[in-house]
This record gives sequence, structure tokens and C-alpha cells, in this order.
Amino acid sequence: MAWWDDRGVLVRPAGVGDVEQVAEVHVLSWQVGYRGLLSQSLLDGLRAVQRVPRWTAVVGQAAWPGRGVLVADDGGEVVGFASLYPSADLDQDSSGVGEVGSFYVLPAAWGRGVGGQLMAAALRTFGAAGFTSATLWVLDTNTRAIGFYAHRGWEPDGAVRDDAVGGITVRDLRYQRTLTG
Repeated sequence: MAWWDDRGVLVRPAGVGDVEQVAEVHVLSWQVGYRGLLSQSLLDGLRAVQRVPRWTAVVGQAAWPGRGVLVADDGGEVVGFASLYPSADLDQDSSGVGEVGSFYVLPAAWGRGVGGQLMAAALRTFGAAGFTSATLWVLDTNTRAIGFYAHRGWEPDGAVRDDAVGGITVRDLRYQRTLTG
């Protein structure tokens, strides 16, 4: 299970050797993508090393095609990742709904098509797992991410939740899309 694009970016399942780079993409994406949306002191205090244990555990729990982490690999460098699993939402059928738990692309790779390729691979993976639809949660003020998802057929389904990030309550919106083919 791997997909190439015409620029040589490979989307593939993450391995334990990728977790440090996944953690780095996670932190850098937060620091740039959430600037002005979350506390700057919170963003400045993020360290990739703090996220390595989390991503080591998540990658170690992979059960393809229904659960795992996909990485966008550009010549051996992880430039994006997507964490996929059956929906964790109580109002969803976890046997038919996949959830994109995390979706981040290195800011230096924004606008190069990496995110679109990674999302397409995530949706193909969900289809291979037998899911008929997919969901994800996005910060309600993250217009860049919302625009990216909307351009790829994701729509808000009306569900909202409050989340605590750095001691501040933020609002997340759930987006969904039906899987085809």
C-alpha cells in the first residue's frame, strides 16, 4: 500500500523509524498553522521530542487498512502525515465510518499538492477498510484547513465539540464526506 505522485512524493504507511519526523511535522505545522488561533506561548513551547512517545504508540498500533498513520515521504523526508482509525464518536458507526484523527503537512510543503495527495491516499485507505464515509474535526477558526477540506468534498455535518488546548477552550467542527468507489 503506497502511492507515488508525479513529483516523486511517496505516500506510505509510517514505520517506527518515522516517528521523530512525524512529531517534527506535527509541531512545525501547529506553530505555523495555528499562529493567531492559539496562544503564542503555547505554540512557542511545543517540542517534537514531547510528541515522540505518542506517535510511537500510534504507529505501533497500526492494523491496516483500518488503523494507522500514512506519511508523505519526499526523498526520505516526512513532509506530511495522516492518522486514520475507525470513528471514535459515539454517534457514529465505527464499522462504517473512518476518522482522520490528525492531518498535517510541513509548512514548507504547503501549496505543492502534498496535502491533496495525502488526503486522496487516506480516502483510498478508508475505502479498502470497508468504510462508507469519513469524518474529521477541525478548529472552527482554522479557515485555511476548512478551505482545504471543503475543496476536497468535506462538509460540516453540524456536530460541534469544545476542546481544551493549553488551558483555553476552543470549538471544533466535525466535517464528513461519503466515500465513493
